[in-house]
Amino acid sequence: MSGSAYATLAGTRRLGPPTASRRSEYPHAAVAGAFTLAQLVFVRPGLGLGWDETVYVSQISAHAPAAFFSAPRARGISLLVAPITSWSSSTTLLRVYLAALSGLALFLALRAWRGLFPIRVLALAGALFASLWVTLFYGLQAMPNYWVAVGALAAAGCCLRARADRSDRTALWGLAASASLMAWIRPTDAVWATLPLLALLVAVRHWRPLIVLLAGLASGAAEWVIEAYVSYGGLTERLHEASAIEGGLGWNVAVLDQLRSLGGRALCRPCTGETPNPAVDVWWLVLPVFAVVGLVVAIRARRTSATLVPLACAATAAFPYLFMIGYAAPRFLLPAYALVAIPVADALIHLVTRPTGAWRRVAVTLLAIGLAGHLAIQLAVLERTVNRTNTQHRDWSRTAAELHRLGVRKPCLLTGQDAIPIAFYTGCASAATGGHNANTSRTTLDRTARRMPVADITPTGSRPPAYARDWPAHRYGAVELRVAPSAEKGGDG
Repeated sequence: MSGSAYATLAGTRRLGPPTASRRSEYPHAAVAGAFTLAQLVFVRPGLGLGWDETVYVSQISAHAPAAFFSAPRARGISLLVAPITSWSSSTTLLRVYLAALSGLALFLALRAWRGLFPIRVLALAGALFASLWVTLFYGLQAMPNYWVAVGALAAAGCCLRARADRSDRTALWGLAASASLMAWIRPTDAVWATLPLLALLVAVRHWRPLIVLLAGLASGAAEWVIEAYVSYGGLTERLHEASAIEGGLGWNVAVLDQLRSLGGRALCRPCTGETPNPAVDVWWLVLPVFAVVGLVVAIRARRTSATLVPLACAATAAFPYLFMIGYAAPRFLLPAYALVAIPVADALIHLVTRPTGAWRRVAVTLLAIGLAGHLAIQLAVLERTVNRTNTQHRDWSRTAAELHRLGVRKPCLLTGQDAIPIAFYTGCASAATGGHNANTSRTTLDRTARRMPVADITPTGSRPPAYARDWPAHRYGAVELRVAPSAEKGGDG
C-alpha cells in the first residue's frame, strides 16, 4: 500500500478502490487501543472532575444542578457525556467511557487518511499525537479540545479523499460528520480549523464537498446559534460576550505563554514566571522544523496537497491561540498537534529510510533514542500534572465534606472562590453576583437563603462579600466557610 498511495496522489486525480486488507487496520487499532489503555494507567479513572468539567457535566447530571453556562461554551460536550451523567454520578465510569470513546475517535480519524499516506506513517502520526502528555491528560476529560482535534484530523483527510475521488461517498459522509462534531463541540474553533478546506474547495471548484462541509458546520453550530438568540440577545452579542470573557480578542502574542504552560500548567492566566526546563520544550520547538521537512519531502515527491492541507489547517487552528488571546493553556493547541502529526511522521520516516547501509542504522538509532527521550519527558510531565490536579480536586472534595458537616446539603447554593467546582462536589447549585459568571443578585441570594442552605467560600484574610459578612464563619484550611443562618419558622418555602 505504501507505494500505491503515494503514486495515486502524484499522478492521478482519483484514489484507487478501498481494497486494503483488514491487516491495514491493525496498526491504527493498536495505536488507538494503546492510547485508551495509557489514559487509564497513567491518568487513571479516579481523577476527579476539573472546574470546566463540572460546568459541562452539570448541564445533564443526576448529581448537581446545572452551573452557569457562559457565552463561549457549547453544549456538545454535555451531550457527549450525557449517556453516563444523565443517570450516574460515578466519575470512574465517566472516565472509562471517555477513554474508550476517545480511542475509537482516534482510530476513525486516522482511518480517514487511509490511501493518502502509508499505514506506517499514519500509525506513527497517531502514536506521536497520542503520546503527548496533553493528549493523554485531556482524552478522558469532559473537555472540548481533544474532540475538535480528532474532528479536524478526520475532516482534513476526508476532504482530500473527496477531492481526489468524487464518487467516494464514505469520504463525504465522514467530512460532514467530522465538521458537525467540531461545530457541535466548539463552533469558533471549527471555523478556524476548516478555513483552508473551505478555501481549497472553492479554489478547485469542488462544489459538492464544499456544500457537504458547510452543511456539517451548520448542523453542528445550529444549537449554539439558536441559543445565542434565545439567551444572549443574538449572535453578535454572544460573540462579543465570549470575546470579553476571553479577555478581549485582538493582537496578543501568546507564543511564550504556551511555552510556559508546557510544563503542566492547565491554565496559564496570567502567564507569569519562567519557562519550564528546556528539555520539556524541545519537542515543541522542533515540531515546526520537522513539519517543514515533511512539506519539502512532499513537494519533491509531487504530492504536496496531502501534506500542505493539514499543515495549513494546523496553522489556522493554532493562530487565535498563539496570536489573539492574552493567556495560554496547553489543550488549546491539541487540534494543531493532531493535524501536524502526519507531516511530521512522514518526515521522520523519510529521514530514517532514505539513507542506506550504516547510515540508516545510525538514523534509526538516533530516532529511537530521540523518541524514547521524548516519551519519558511527556510521561514525567503527565505524572506531575496528574498529581497536582488530584491534590486540587481532593481539596475541593474535602471542602464539600466540611460543608456537608456544617449542614449544607442539597438543595443548597454556594458562592465565592471556586464555588462552581465545589458546588458540584457538594451537590449544590452555584451563583455569583459579579464577574463573567454573574447570574444572580444580592436580593435573590437573601431570598434563597430563607428557603435553603446557602454558603460563601472566602480565602482566609480576604474581605467577604457584603451579603455574607454577618453569616457565621467557619475556618477550614485556607478558606472561611460562611453559612447563612437557618430559615426562620414561617419563612418562605
